[in-house]
Amino acid sequence: MATSPHVVKNTSQAARASRRTAATLLAATLLAGAVTPVTAAADSRPVQSAATGQDRPQLQKALQDLADAGLAGIQLRVRDERGEWTGSAGVRKLGQTAKPPTNGRFWTGSVNKTLTATLVLQLVAENKIGLDDPVADHLPDLGLDPRITVRMMLRHTTGLFNYTGDFDADGKWEPGVPGQGKEWLANRFHSYQPEELVRLALSKKPRFEPGTDQRYANTNYTLALLLIEKVTARSYSEEMQRRILRPLGMRSTVVPGDRTQIPGPHAHGYLRYQEDGQWKVVDVSRQNLSLLAGAGALISTTRDLQTFVSALMGGKLLPAPLLAEMRKPYGKLGYGLGLWVQDLGPNCGGIVYQHNGSPPAGYGALMYSSPDGRKTLTASLTTGDATADPAAMYPKVVERLLKEVFCDGKTAR
Repeated sequence: MATSPHVVKNTSQAARASRRTAATLLAATLLAGAVTPVTAAADSRPVQSAATGQDRPQLQKALQDLADAGLAGIQLRVRDERGEWTGSAGVRKLGQTAKPPTNGRFWTGSVNKTLTATLVLQLVAENKIGLDDPVADHLPDLGLDPRITVRMMLRHTTGLFNYTGDFDADGKWEPGVPGQGKEWLANRFHSYQPEELVRLALSKKPRFEPGTDQRYANTNYTLALLLIEKVTARSYSEEMQRRILRPLGMRSTVVPGDRTQIPGPHAHGYLRYQEDGQWKVVDVSRQNLSLLAGAGALISTTRDLQTFVSALMGGKLLPAPLLAEMRKPYGKLGYGLGLWVQDLGPNCGGIVYQHNGSPPAGYGALMYSSPDGRKTLTASLTTGDATADPAAMYPKVVERLLKEVFCDGKTAR
């Protein structure tokens, strides 16, 4: 989840654009092109804390409070010095009473960016590409600005138009592929090719000169997908399986491509929108996230995301110098190479590394870790029929959970 650094002019059009962008940035978006077959159902085995079993009443209360505040459902997994804890609150599906499964699958949104960045950095470690290589050297047919480097791509400093929509220099919203609200709903099963999305972005005027500013854009990570496929001569899905998912035993994580159904146990997410003066609520658990290729279309579980972020922070996926590069905050966003760097202040032990996200509607995902990977928070949120604005709610959800997990109930800073 990200906060837009831009100030929007005081017009109704700009206000609508700002709300759409807030939702996009709070979430983020993406995925890859090939369908990955599911080889195992989501692991729903209960997890017991080594020290205290499931006896973490303050965490369960936090979940219930957040569900009561307007979320349809929430599932949380925490690992810390007390062991591992899982819990959920709210409902799995509107109209039912069952809670969300504590290890159900969900659409992750932009959490996917951290995995994509890891794949790119593994290729850097193997000397197949360089961080300061022009991307155009590897993808000459796209007509990229030759000043755009791999490093710029991973830290959002290319200036490329965000293909799901972006602001122009005057603060006016310039639409891209449908990525929010009712327009997205009507288009939610459309299939996109990664190169199609990048070429759309390249048909628009750059937002700034490469390397001179920083703006979060899904385009950068769909471009990274194309780079991975070109350099390895394998699909993004194959490389994800070969380099991350199989080695770490992430059996419940799927690169869905055109798959629209979340396989196995999962909570349902909903889009609430207004039409002809009436509010409507639609189940959007089924959606085609090929529009976020490489940037936010992963399906995963809280267990698998915990496994990934712990391994990454523990140095199991990248050599130490490249992990240090990844974790180095840059620019006004404080963004590293596929990671947000967040200082929680002295009350909470300082720095955490994270990438959160959501697809266009229905879901949100959280992934936080301490620098050593020993304390983690992973979660999935689903929106329902509440009047609360998800873009306004999610920061409050994050603040409450960080307070309970990383701050021992105290306020950050």
